[in-house]
Amino acid sequence: MKLLKLSLRNRIFISMILLVLGASILIAGVTVFQYKKESENYHRERLERKEQAIRENIKFVLASTTHVVNTENMPVILKERGKIYEISQVHEMQLNIYDLNGKLLIKSSESFFRDTTNVQIPSYILKELEASRNKRYLKRSEVNGQKFQSSYTYITDNKFKPLAILYLPYLQDDQMLRKDLNEFLFKLGEVYLFMLLIAITMSYFLSKYIIKSLNIISEKIVQTRLDKRNQKIEIENASEEIYALVSAYNSMIDELEESAVKLATGEREQAWREMAKQVAHEIKNPLTPMRLSVQSFQRNFDPNDPDIRKKVEEYSNTLIYQIDTMSTIASAFSNFAKMPAQQNEILNVPKIVKLALDIFNEDYILFTSEKEEILAKFDRTQLIRVVTNLVKNATQALEDVENPRILVRVEEEETDVCISVSDNGIGITEENKERVFEPKFTTKSSGMGLGLAMVKNLVETYGGSITFTSKRNKGTIFTVRFPK
Repeated sequence: MKLLKLSLRNRIFISMILLVLGASILIAGVTVFQYKKESENYHRERLERKEQAIRENIKFVLASTTHVVNTENMPVILKERGKIYEISQVHEMQLNIYDLNGKLLIKSSESFFRDTTNVQIPSYILKELEASRNKRYLKRSEVNGQKFQSSYTYITDNKFKPLAILYLPYLQDDQMLRKDLNEFLFKLGEVYLFMLLIAITMSYFLSKYIIKSLNIISEKIVQTRLDKRNQKIEIENASEEIYALVSAYNSMIDELEESAVKLATGEREQAWREMAKQVAHEIKNPLTPMRLSVQSFQRNFDPNDPDIRKKVEEYSNTLIYQIDTMSTIASAFSNFAKMPAQQNEILNVPKIVKLALDIFNEDYILFTSEKEEILAKFDRTQLIRVVTNLVKNATQALEDVENPRILVRVEEEETDVCISVSDNGIGITEENKERVFEPKFTTKSSGMGLGLAMVKNLVETYGGSITFTSKRNKGTIFTVRFPK
């Protein structure tokens, strides 16, 4: 459980170290096991070769003797001219000869091998020897830490008739092999110590590299807020998994910003609608009494005063002008607060757009359409309001501009109608681009900043969209799209 609580960096570091240590221990274990196996095979095959050579020598002695070859004469034949001692010295092996019942007949002289045999072969060995397919029995034993392989096999005459039992005690001398093994393990230890150092270095930098990317992602996630603009993560030379995590985070940021914009826009528009309704109500309430009071005052005024009429007229005109101004403000707020009723009708969009442009007298306003007839469902009045507001904004952006120019273009796409209004005016600054469609936002000294907000509201009501591109001191293009 404590390992699970470690940091990812420490877990990567420990895992790399354990991997190298585990590999070194495993290879060392396999090496020792393989050494023991090969050592056993080496001694077993060496014993078989010596046994085969000794048997061939004994057969040669039996073939060249003048005595009758039988079990009883085996001691005499092998002692003749010291043959058994000669064979023992040549092959550096002690050998014992037993009769078929396991009783000792003769043995070679003492050698450097320790004699661990008895004068009688155990009965179970005789049974195993007789039952074996190759008429051979191998016994393994250990005396004082030294390993022996004892071989029992038959000595036969030229007709393969068993005459006696040959016993060979073989000492497994592993001193040289053990020395080679120790040298190999020592070199292997040096190699793995070097690999361990490399693994420590690599794990340190690898864990640092991985954690660096994860720390960047972690910091960005911690800093993520709904009420502010969040930055995307940009990481170079990262792994595929880190890229997938970064992509998921960036996608989440896009969705979060989109949701935040929609939420903020909805809240602002709802607040402005409520405010607009309230302002309209509060302003319109006193308008009628004010007008009636002024008119009554005019009717009841004493005309005998030579100057009074002029005073009343001035007063009345001023008051009525202020009342009309208040009424205009109330109407503007009321129009913004009120969602437009969709009175859909089939319109020839180029014709209606051209009709909306007739109210403008500026000769620098140009109109073009790729077709004379592009039909779409839209409310005639609302479409005119959209066009006039966009063109009015464009004309206001052309103040103090030499050779002003406005181009209104209507195009037909697959399922949409596109209306674009472009000008060569002063453009929109970077800090204002995000606020263009906000209600009550304006860069002009006059006006209430409801035009573009109303246009956006109208277009989105009909399932369309409005976008713009702008370059400072080069101009702006507003593009409206709505379904046909």
